[in-house]
Amino acid sequence: MAARHPAEPAIFDVRDSGIVVWSWSRLEGEAARLASLFTALGVRRGDVLAYQLPNRAEFVALTLAALRLGAICCPLMPIFRERELADMLARARARIAVVTDGFRGRQPAAELASIEAQLPLLEHALVIATGSSESELPRSGRVDWQWLHRSLEGLTSANASAPLADPTALAQLLFTSGTSGEPKGVLQRHDSLARAVALEIEHLELGAEDRIYVPSPLAHQTGFLYGMWLALTLGVPQIVQETWSATRGLEALSQYGATFVQAATPFLADLVDAVSSGAAPPSSLRIFVATGAAVPRDLARRASTMLRTSVCGAFGTTEGCLATLASPRDPPEKAWGTDGRPLRSIGIRICDDSGAQLGAGAEGHFEIRSPTLFEGYLDRPELTAAAYTPDGWYRTGDLALIDDAGFLHVTGRVKDVINRGGEKIPVAEIEQLLHQHASVKEVAIVAMPDPRLGERACAFVVARPGSSLDFPSMQRFLDERRVAKPYWPERLEVVEALPRTPSGKIQKFRLREHARSLVPPAPERP
Repeated sequence: MAARHPAEPAIFDVRDSGIVVWSWSRLEGEAARLASLFTALGVRRGDVLAYQLPNRAEFVALTLAALRLGAICCPLMPIFRERELADMLARARARIAVVTDGFRGRQPAAELASIEAQLPLLEHALVIATGSSESELPRSGRVDWQWLHRSLEGLTSANASAPLADPTALAQLLFTSGTSGEPKGVLQRHDSLARAVALEIEHLELGAEDRIYVPSPLAHQTGFLYGMWLALTLGVPQIVQETWSATRGLEALSQYGATFVQAATPFLADLVDAVSSGAAPPSSLRIFVATGAAVPRDLARRASTMLRTSVCGAFGTTEGCLATLASPRDPPEKAWGTDGRPLRSIGIRICDDSGAQLGAGAEGHFEIRSPTLFEGYLDRPELTAAAYTPDGWYRTGDLALIDDAGFLHVTGRVKDVINRGGEKIPVAEIEQLLHQHASVKEVAIVAMPDPRLGERACAFVVARPGSSLDFPSMQRFLDERRVAKPYWPERLEVVEALPRTPSGKIQKFRLREHARSLVPPAPERP
């Protein structure tokens, strides 16, 4: 692209301080200089390059430089602080880390400096200045601290002549978001990531006329793969946004003619709320793929109308990338009302507890077989082995069913199952229903211990601004819809916000911990 269209825009960087536009020529030049710098710092094929950046053009250049050298990209979410960074950088055995001097009131460089002692392998820390002036760099007797832009002065691509990595080599180390506990390091190969993007392009018939808007963090698989990598594969501009704001996002979508977005449910909900409050809907958006968290079907239906776009359901994981995806060609109730259908060359099945495959309409364990599956969990071969069935299918950990038309319906997580005295509560179904309540903005239902029934359902609800919800009104709502009483939540907790991973998934393990704390301890036996 730099050779054919050097002056055309590659990145529209929507920053808090204004808009920065990088051409293809500039992106190529920055990536080449970075590759030259990393070579000088001793980066070799297979080394891990860690970087903690918001959605900025520098993120894209860093990724291209690492891939050019055959290094493994290890992007870290900007929200991570000292505790998470110390753990992940140590486990990744990173020798180089790139951070900013400031972001959203924090000082990532100072935070990294404070955990140096816990990172004996860290040799170089490169800092990107985000303000108008450079602050003083941390001093260290061991780690080499440098301002990134000063280190690049005078460098060309002369020292970055290493051949491109083998397609089967590792390209990415991503730490999972941790919806069920400790994050795991997921290792992905070049060819798997490239194939995953190619399958989505084919499925949605994306092309050279598209422009890709990336509100999802680039340090998450959704933004990294189905934003940045997708745009680079198509050779089209990408619009990256440093700090999430739905109003600013709508402006960027229209200003730069964005046609495609893939992002988690909270982004979709915020855009709908902004349009509901009077903001203009996007003028050119064709497709919004909703991933990362269960999409309330009522929200998806409203979004398709209010945003004037095709909202498509999908299912994907860090370990396997997208497995199923709807498309604008599907009937509307299938496009936004399901989690899509299998992409080409990907197999999906539903099995019971014994491993026997179930037929259409039966709920069970959701498993996939795909050419985009990961190489394994970093230093955890036992977890990698446990993730697969004896015949080689990946266990997603989700419960689902496949309808007669072949569309997937995710019904919950295996660990979300609530067993109330032998009666299993359809958690996802009740959540979808409660989301239609006029006072409910968000809802999550988890198990609450019970000495008699084993478990009861506890609903955590975020109320809409200016409204309220109490337990009797929730019961009346479910009663009016003729929901079986054993399925009703037996406790309601109204909270300001639900705990989420950086990708927007609700951390139900935290809600289960909260629910356990609400139950008084059983009296001691004499």
